[in-house]
Amino acid sequence: MVVCWFVGLTTLDVVHRAPGRPGPNEKVTAVRQDVAAGGPAANAAVTAAALEAHAILVSALGAGPIAQAVRADLDDREVQVHDVAGPDEEFPLAVSAVLVDDATGERSVVSPDAALVAVPAPRPEALAGLPRPDVVLFDGHHPEIARAVLAHVDGLRPRPAIVVDGGRWRAVFADLLPAADVAALSADFTVPADIAPGADDALHGALLLGARAAVVTHGGHPVTWALPRRRHDGGVEVGERGTVPVPRVDVQDTLGAGDAFHGALAVALARGEDLPDACATAVRVASVRVGKVGPRAWLAHLPELSEPREGSRGPGPDNSAGV
Repeated sequence: MVVCWFVGLTTLDVVHRAPGRPGPNEKVTAVRQDVAAGGPAANAAVTAAALEAHAILVSALGAGPIAQAVRADLDDREVQVHDVAGPDEEFPLAVSAVLVDDATGERSVVSPDAALVAVPAPRPEALAGLPRPDVVLFDGHHPEIARAVLAHVDGLRPRPAIVVDGGRWRAVFADLLPAADVAALSADFTVPADIAPGADDALHGALLLGARAAVVTHGGHPVTWALPRRRHDGGVEVGERGTVPVPRVDVQDTLGAGDAFHGALAVALARGEDLPDACATAVRVASVRVGKVGPRAWLAHLPELSEPREGSRGPGPDNSAGV
């Protein structure tokens, strides 16, 4: 069984499905309510566990009733949690208010994310006691956790592959993207011009910062991927690139679709798929997600992912052909 670490944010998502969005000073009656663990890293870990990977979530939960509800959901989904905050420590775990439009499946989210409090870095000996990862995914939240895990991973030999989930730019990505074997970015992701001067787009920006491969999702449109090519003057440009088609789906619920993509991408890479195949696997999984209502019911409909093929090449830093 492959081992995948997911480093970053955990929230409690309170999800209401309603026939429309309320206007100013207006109320609407929900037709469905769900409560589940959320956050990019946590949702990706849940997806990976459902795909029969050993999913380890390195995050901050702490004590209190909100954390208990989150732990119960993650335990039920067989996600191993390494809680940097500690199970006896009071911690303001974020609660996300989510509204899903019953007519379109589109979601709106209000959340403090990780902005309420800074969390401590995990202890090196605690990280060393966890099962060794094949792939580590960072979502860019909780920068102190991310930097500590990155330092730990960089010291492992062979070093696990690193996937960076870039939804929108965060300062810590300046540290994470140079280490990334795959930068998995949303269509809204932009590298600031002063960080990557001359970047043509998100793909190019991630490659300029040192990522060994980049992927961009575009909702229902094809996923694009690219590898870097170094010019004679030492500069980096987009080299080999391609697209992965996205099937037409009757969209029911877009909440966590990107997280499902990233969780499946991590598992596929850990199992030895090359980048185009791993993107195709992740697309299949994300397509199942958006076609089902609710944050958890879709997991029962996941497609099977095969174990590593004989002779397959993983995405590790010493195997550039693997991506």
